[in-house]
Amino acid sequence: MKRGKYFQHLREAKNLTLRDVAKKVDIASGYLSQIETEKIKQPSPNLLLKLAEVYGVSYETLMERVGFPVPKAKAVAHKLGYLTKEEETEMLQYLSFIRKRKKK
Repeated sequence: MKRGKYFQHLREAKNLTLRDVAKKVDIASGYLSQIETEKIKQPSPNLLLKLAEVYGVSYETLMERVGFPVPKAKAVAHKLGYLTKEEETEMLQYLSFIRKRKKK
């Protein structure tokens, strides 16, 4: 999925309009539209952090999507795709379980 469509998908998955998101992150809705149409290819990390919070995805995932370098340990989020907060919590609990099991 292209980066612009990905941002649009995240917004629509939350049933938010461009204006809804723009208000939440304090930008113009036209600017957000330009991100979704890829006229703006690399929004600032500060904006990506705000969008990650609104969309419920990891900051690292959005950073990677627009081409910023992301440490390899965090890159797995991109492979998993969108996770809800509950799924992320369960994944972290399971990872903790696996790591504890390996130590024994």
